[in-house]
Amino acid sequence: MVTLDERPQLIDALSALRDRVAAVRLPLPLPDTPRARQTRAELLAQLDDYLVPRLKDPDAPLLAVVGGSTGAGKSTLVNSLVGRRVSESGVLRPTTRTPVLVCHPEDHHWFAGMRVLPQLTRVWLPQADEDHPPEEPPENALRVETASSVPRGLALLDAPDIDSLVVENRLLAAELICAADIWVMVTTASRYADAVPWHLLRTAKEYDATLVTVLDRVPHQVIGEVSRQYSALLDKAGLGDVPRFTIPELPESAAGGSGLLPDSAVAPLRGWLAHCAQDPAARQQAATRTATGVIDSLDARLPELAGAVAAQYAAAVRLGGAVEAAYGEQAKRVRTLLGRGAVLAGDARTRWRGYPRDSTADELLDALAESLAALLHCAVSAAEESVHDAWRREPASGALDPVRAGGDREAGERVGVEVRRWRRVLEELAEEEVRGVERPSTSRTAAPEADTVAALLAAALLGGRRTRPAGERLAELLGAQAALRLRDKGGELVLTYVDRVLHAERDRLLAPLAALDVTPEPQAELIAALSVLQKEK
Repeated sequence: MVTLDERPQLIDALSALRDRVAAVRLPLPLPDTPRARQTRAELLAQLDDYLVPRLKDPDAPLLAVVGGSTGAGKSTLVNSLVGRRVSESGVLRPTTRTPVLVCHPEDHHWFAGMRVLPQLTRVWLPQADEDHPPEEPPENALRVETASSVPRGLALLDAPDIDSLVVENRLLAAELICAADIWVMVTTASRYADAVPWHLLRTAKEYDATLVTVLDRVPHQVIGEVSRQYSALLDKAGLGDVPRFTIPELPESAAGGSGLLPDSAVAPLRGWLAHCAQDPAARQQAATRTATGVIDSLDARLPELAGAVAAQYAAAVRLGGAVEAAYGEQAKRVRTLLGRGAVLAGDARTRWRGYPRDSTADELLDALAESLAALLHCAVSAAEESVHDAWRREPASGALDPVRAGGDREAGERVGVEVRRWRRVLEELAEEEVRGVERPSTSRTAAPEADTVAALLAAALLGGRRTRPAGERLAELLGAQAALRLRDKGGELVLTYVDRVLHAERDRLLAPLAALDVTPEPQAELIAALSVLQKEK
């Protein structure tokens, strides 16, 4: 069991663990992601709001958070424990609700700063009356009140409804409850079997938190029967030793919760809370049990979070692997088709057959470039369709832009730009080779035209066996060695631009996945931080 004497090494281990939890990113929508995100949020809340502050300041007042469902009577209960209205009550809740913390005036300094619940701004609002309506507090605020009726060493916090229609209120309620030394769970005679409060009760049992339950607004005529049934449910859930308090249905609670309950109705609970705060042994037991329970719960919760991180990385690898495989397959296919002369089809074949009688060099080169662009666009479309099919079976792909099967106009334009660049470089290569051709001074043959050399080179590279005459003509124009050298350079150029096109389209699909920065390191870091913590316990 963890003792609450200040232990710097344990605090350091928890702080390091907190940083590792904060570094976890869960961007991919896997089936277990919502639970993992909730676990991460709860861990951060407990470490920031409760565990680290409690261990750093073991003498700080106990924080008892009063939680429960809508209309359970939490605010009326807090007001009655304090002896005056400090929290707005009633069944109809405003769309936003500021939690209220009440402590003894001499304990005010513990909560005026950001020691606990650092994400909530402290506000001090004057009590509303008929002539002066209450001011609207800022978002993410905590109202701090003081009352001499609250025992020293104890603070009460009235949390928002755990089943609030406002999502932010529900999340805040869960965070506040996890920041408590003592969980005060309030339910009613009509709702004590509801799922929401029982989820919190089971969570409290999982964390072995110091817990007390209040069965509120129980009609006098059924108080015995309802109490027995509620006790039986607690026993069945393994919570039979949890202190239970029953408050009968009273006019003050039935009338919209606007009044204070008689002192006799809340005196047993007030006495129990005061005993926890003021009796050294009881105080030590309450705080130590909750802190120890939270720390012990990390042994199961952190590996679960680490498993979710591993699942994220595995999904990212599958998503990226589908892209790599699709474009790798198309790269092999394009190279095979280039070797077979597949570019020499359609208009390109017609131009080649008519060259040079019925087609110019520029027309032949235009047709070959367009055919190469069509081949590459077809490969890109096929790769995207393959990725589309693979990603459609992956829930994690929901975090990424959908892949449009069959390609798109933008892809065709991008391929066209790269093929035009290839053509320009090919023409420059031909021009450079033509300039280097040496002709005997007695030769009557004119130097070859650069556009002719470029067209013949493109045909020889892209037409396969059917354009063998293009290679022979290049040898006649440039010489055998120069023609061979030019073809080698041209072949490398074709493959370079084919790879450039396919890699660019592949990287375009991988970029959103890379931007999510899903890596395996956080999993190992979580486990390592937990190992250090376990040694310090």
